[in-house]
Amino acid sequence: MRKIAFVFSGQGAQLPGMGKELFEHSPASRAVFEQIDRIRPATAEQCFHATKEELNTTINTQPCLFAVDLAAAEALREKGITPDLVAGFSLGEIPALAFSGVLDTESAFRLVCKRAEEMHKCALHSDGAMAAVIGMENGQVEEICSAHNVYPVNYNFKSQLVIAGEREKLTVAVDALKSIGGRVILLPVSGAFHTPLMNEASAELAKYVSGMNFNKPLIPIYSNITGNLYTENVGASISNQVKSPVRWQTTIENMANEGVDTFIEVGVGKTLCGFIKKILPEATVYNVEDYKSLEHTISSLNGV
Repeated sequence: MRKIAFVFSGQGAQLPGMGKELFEHSPASRAVFEQIDRIRPATAEQCFHATKEELNTTINTQPCLFAVDLAAAEALREKGITPDLVAGFSLGEIPALAFSGVLDTESAFRLVCKRAEEMHKCALHSDGAMAAVIGMENGQVEEICSAHNVYPVNYNFKSQLVIAGEREKLTVAVDALKSIGGRVILLPVSGAFHTPLMNEASAELAKYVSGMNFNKPLIPIYSNITGNLYTENVGASISNQVKSPVRWQTTIENMANEGVDTFIEVGVGKTLCGFIKKILPEATVYNVEDYKSLEHTISSLNGV
């Protein structure tokens, strides 16, 4: 029997117009945007009409991606498609917590706004950057990171590891990686996320989540930090996540070990679909980001 996981897109996937078709065609998606707009006015307008530059600023990126991720997931649920397991990539872990019932939508959205605010502050103070290293063994990349005081941060799949750090140091590390055959792509983000450069953001989030109530998940959810199912200490995981590596390959492998054979990326783009196919070539993957992809996913799952 088919077993489905929803995976929630992370930062870097943002683009102008995201979520607009979901808003127009899905009542459940529209309800998500309307609820979020009552908390942070004009978030929907920002998703639909902001420039790429505006959307690439962390303080805007995270609330907007949260909205689109959750809207896409709710559009599927509205059509009767529900997952057995969920996970989110970095920022995507927060809408995943909302969808799984660990947090209600308002609490999760306020949390993501706080997360964006604190990470934005750190980014302004540190001049950090991130880059994806392709075609090298993780051990090689980790050695060069250590030698140049930068950090491995996103373990995406076997031959892709994202690194981050202060821009000047990252540039030196990138040159070193290229000199031994690595392919490197700079990422469209405004800070060195998932590194110690986010320590202050982590500390502020720890204070913020200390007053929150976390429910037992209605749908099992995986933690970025461990790649394993959440059991307890959700608040600590959320606050530590911003300064810790994302164990995405481990997450997907663990989902597969639980019998998941079908993954649906909810949010913007197909980045996670690409990662999953690298990790599990035999997996079936779909993405839902607009009306066309929603209809295609539903018809495919229903065998139409």
